[in-house]
Amino acid sequence: MSSKQRTLNAPITFSGKGLHTGLAVTMTANPAPANSGISFRRVDIEGAPSVPALADYVVDTSRGTTIAKGEARVSTIEHIMSALWTLGVDNAIIDINAPETPIMDGSAREYAAKIREVGTIEQDAEREYYQVTEKMVYSIPEKGVVLVLYPNDDYSVSVHIDFNSKVIGNQFATFEPNDDYESKIAPCRTFVFLHELEPLFKMNLIKGGDLDNAIVVVENPMSDEQIEHLKKIFNKDDIRITGGYLNNLELRATNELARHKLLDLLGDFALLGRRIKGSVWATRPGHYANTEFMKQLRVTVRTEGEKPRFKYDPRKAPVYDTNQIKNILPHRYPCLLVDRIFHISEDSIAGIKNVTTNEPFFQGHFPSEPVMPGVLIVEAMAQCGGILVLSTVEDPENYSTYFLRIDNVRFKQKVVPGDTLHFEVQHIEPLRRGMATMQGKAFVGGKLVCEATIMAQIVKNKE
Repeated sequence: MSSKQRTLNAPITFSGKGLHTGLAVTMTANPAPANSGISFRRVDIEGAPSVPALADYVVDTSRGTTIAKGEARVSTIEHIMSALWTLGVDNAIIDINAPETPIMDGSAREYAAKIREVGTIEQDAEREYYQVTEKMVYSIPEKGVVLVLYPNDDYSVSVHIDFNSKVIGNQFATFEPNDDYESKIAPCRTFVFLHELEPLFKMNLIKGGDLDNAIVVVENPMSDEQIEHLKKIFNKDDIRITGGYLNNLELRATNELARHKLLDLLGDFALLGRRIKGSVWATRPGHYANTEFMKQLRVTVRTEGEKPRFKYDPRKAPVYDTNQIKNILPHRYPCLLVDRIFHISEDSIAGIKNVTTNEPFFQGHFPSEPVMPGVLIVEAMAQCGGILVLSTVEDPENYSTYFLRIDNVRFKQKVVPGDTLHFEVQHIEPLRRGMATMQGKAFVGGKLVCEATIMAQIVKNKE
């Protein structure tokens, strides 16, 4: 997987009708800035309100995935989300003039083709991944639905469907990292059982549905009267059953239905808002199960975001001890607030500060209730960040780092004598012209006590 975010190289426009509303729709996917994600903007509503394509905003999954925020509501987003996300688009603003995306031919084929045609462009921001570290399960036992995530360094999906159908039978579909989404998954069309059609019509749905944008599965022989009824529903004189399918003479793949379920899952799982490093095994997946699983996973992501990423083992030799830190940072007693660095990479660093009762600031903050000043916790995080950015120059002892901005500071717990502060700092934008923007977090006992966004500049010391 690429480590950099990407957006579209140019806008792409699609026109068609909504599957359920039957409305004429024009939808344009536009390039968007890094870290903005994918969102839908209702340009037909005053003020053009938008809704992020995230599981938190899913409000309905009856016959597709619907998201809403305030007045902005968009249905059947799974096909365009599947194509954009799987073909590498992290950021896009989708302008749409109706409450539902165009169904096209019931697949993501045209979406994928146009995305490939215009291409994508790399952005100056790192992608965020969710690394699956242990088996995770979502299930609906009474419906035979099971979704499982397994640890893996790549993203792969396996889908199994079994509707007790003598026409469909058991079908499997897989998508591996090197597979061609555009040819293998995107062309596979949505499907419906014939016995589901009448209730859907009565529910005022599938107004835009016809035999050109859906596979209709016919389980049982039909009488002449039933066929005449279907002719009226679809406004077609030529209605016939071929191989258990209504008017679909040729499937695009022997397991096209399983592949379409996989297509839908890829779109629904994109609503996590970050890419997954893990393997998916899905039995009888559907929009409700897919999006509920992603809602739960988003809670997990937020919770894990408040836990340390790197484990400190005091038995292991540090990357930098105190003396080595002094060779990098100009700080000295009583302002050197990092005791050791135990992890460093191109974009992240982790270190510790042992807080003892002998700290000079405890004399006045506060004598009877010693608490480490919050500003010094932020300063200690910044010193870790300073070591990270100075590690990129050949002679760090000749440079210093200076605060430019401190934003989004939060304190969640006080720090007292006897605590061991665990700092983690990472770049959130590439280091550019000596300017660094970093996210810093401080933990005690695995619990987040402080976080802040820090902007700093590397400056060469005067002779």
